[in-house]
Amino acid sequence: MKKIVLVIVALMLASSIASGQSILERLRNKGREVIENAVNGNNEEEQTEEEQPEEEVHEHAAQGWTCPECGHEGNTGKFCEECGAKKPGEGAAAPAKKQVQMGYAKTDFVPGDEIFFEDTFEQEQLGEFPSQWDLLSGYAEVGSFAGRKVIAFTDDGQGCVIPLMKEPRAFLPEVFTLEYDVYLGEPCDSEDERESGTSILRLVFANPEAVDYSEGECGDIDFFYRGDGSASISWSIMKPDASSNLQGRKELGLNSGLSDYNETDNPLIPGEWNHFAVSFNKRALKGYINGMRVINIPLALAPRCFWFDHSGNYIYSGVSNVRLAQGAVPLYDRLASEGKIVTYAITFDTGKATIKPESMVEINRIAELMKSNPGLEFEVQGHCDATGSDAVNDPLSQKRAEAIVAALVEQGIAQARLTAVGKGSHSPIASNSTDEGRAKNRRVEFVKK
Repeated sequence: MKKIVLVIVALMLASSIASGQSILERLRNKGREVIENAVNGNNEEEQTEEEQPEEEVHEHAAQGWTCPECGHEGNTGKFCEECGAKKPGEGAAAPAKKQVQMGYAKTDFVPGDEIFFEDTFEQEQLGEFPSQWDLLSGYAEVGSFAGRKVIAFTDDGQGCVIPLMKEPRAFLPEVFTLEYDVYLGEPCDSEDERESGTSILRLVFANPEAVDYSEGECGDIDFFYRGDGSASISWSIMKPDASSNLQGRKELGLNSGLSDYNETDNPLIPGEWNHFAVSFNKRALKGYINGMRVINIPLALAPRCFWFDHSGNYIYSGVSNVRLAQGAVPLYDRLASEGKIVTYAITFDTGKATIKPESMVEINRIAELMKSNPGLEFEVQGHCDATGSDAVNDPLSQKRAEAIVAALVEQGIAQARLTAVGKGSHSPIASNSTDEGRAKNRRVEFVKK
């Protein structure tokens, strides 16, 4: 009996030793695996969609995909809604919005300080003529395209519209900025479609002296966009003494087959909204596309009004987010006189706290001001108009103020120098009963602490 017990004990000890050795071996293997994964960057948590279990992939697809570039979650299309990167497995990446942001970081465009006309068309009824505009020729109506409401030229693409102002022929001050968005479709697949024509959006400037609008033209800027993806911008601007025109043209080819195509110098993004801007300062006129300056005229006849003239077809679908502003007072002068900087140049996607790329111009100006004045500290206030409820506006304005602070921190400003405060619609500076008043209330204030 004792021998049997001793045999059992001996077997148990051997099994325990073998089990211990097995555990140690597994631990060693696991350690090697962790080290190898850390070195190679192949952590188990970073499985690709193809490596995940099928049930997990289906659940992930239902919730949207996460961008591998910026980490944005909940994307539903082929491109990341935040940075523009392609969905994994969808081929080459699209031009990223971060690249556009870098373009704005280098631009010299300075938006006007006081908005005197703005139209996002959000309050308009589809199919109706936009209430803040007048029709000069052709046909136009409020349409919807790529997630926005637009001025749509639907009569075979022909139409001419002008802002409806109290002084229709003299509403531009001697210093102003004009901004608007244009959507560019992807180049056409069919050769017949590619050769079907050119879409032209003409920005016409005029003086009020002429009886007929067309006789008062003092300049125009034409944007051409073709079915093959090629594009160009041309201009003809009258000199101050009206003696002759300054003319020029710049190719902006999206088609790599163009002989003068240069991707690094091309500001256009196909399949996206592209931001156009014009600044005029007493005699100098500059034009920009997505932050890149494409026109620079030192001496030009001062325009007093403008209109959009469009002819073309399916390639181009409308104008959105039109904004006119006057003045360009230096930031430090505004701060010295008022103790704060009120700006309308920092804008966001509708209903979101996502800063639009063109806002980087103003954010960079604020950052440079703070770098030049190390003792300067700001309370960053986000303000809304009265559209929508406080339950929506209050947290949204707070998130937007926080987004601005985060953008300034990225520019090298210490977090401790900034405080984000969402004011909602509780501190209006104009009436919320008019479009102009609501535009003034949608603002960002940098209040000196």
